[in-house]
Amino acid sequence: MFDNPFSMVVAIVLITAIAGVLRAKYKAEHGVFDDDKGETRLIRDPDADRMREEIRGLKERIVVLERIATDKSNRLEQEIEALRDERQH
Repeated sequence: MFDNPFSMVVAIVLITAIAGVLRAKYKAEHGVFDDDKGETRLIRDPDADRMREEIRGLKERIVVLERIATDKSNRLEQEIEALRDERQH
């Protein structure tokens, strides 16, 4: 297959091109880019940070809701009754 120089050059160019595409795809998936100076930097997405904060808040709310739903001591019911009693007075 590589018995002449032309086929070796084509193989080298093909391997280099595939490696370049794979490297670019990897960097794009992981939010990495090379700037004009040749330095590699991470891309920070402000929307992603905002969504992470929102997800964190939602997880905290889910924990509270799970605690309310699995309350075995009827503490929630007692607190609601106490609030009703306070409103009536």
